[in-house]
Amino acid sequence: MKPEGTVDQESKELGLMRGVSIIELVLRVVAILGTLASAVAMGTTDQTLPFSTQTVLFQAQYDDISTFRFFVITNAVVCGYLAISLPMAVYHVIRTGAAKSRALLIFLDATMLSVLTAGASAAAAIVYLAHKGNASANWLAICQQYEKFCERITGSLIGSFGSVLIFVLLIPLSGLVLTRQQLLPRVI
Repeated sequence: MKPEGTVDQESKELGLMRGVSIIELVLRVVAILGTLASAVAMGTTDQTLPFSTQTVLFQAQYDDISTFRFFVITNAVVCGYLAISLPMAVYHVIRTGAAKSRALLIFLDATMLSVLTAGASAAAAIVYLAHKGNASANWLAICQQYEKFCERITGSLIGSFGSVLIFVLLIPLSGLVLTRQQLLPRVI
């Protein structure tokens, strides 16, 4: 029979791990919304401007630049991954002692963090060029003409980098629960 203090300590640890698992679940839902909003905002971005006459039109679309296509694809892939990982996150709330599935999620989260960071960073570089241009490469800033286009592509970066931040929080949180599980006896 265990001393009463030990049982109380174990129940506190289980409560802490369940609370962290609930926070992870909420963060995953927020990250889904961020990546989905970023993909939709970028994927539906276009603006048409008339030149000196109405017959000549200049159009800016996200798919004119392959980096923006990569951005939309990476956000969609990460959003899909997050949606698929939701049942496992719910499982972790119910069974706080599930160590192998949590370790798998840490690995997959780290992979998706890398993919999402690559897409967001590449798009951020192009957005910077759209706003500032590059005089030595003779690239002009286009945001003075295509204001709505630039506002939307800049806004889409916010959701993506917000999701990157969420992954940066998710990985250590999962690692914390995993190490706490190793410290507890195998009664869980």
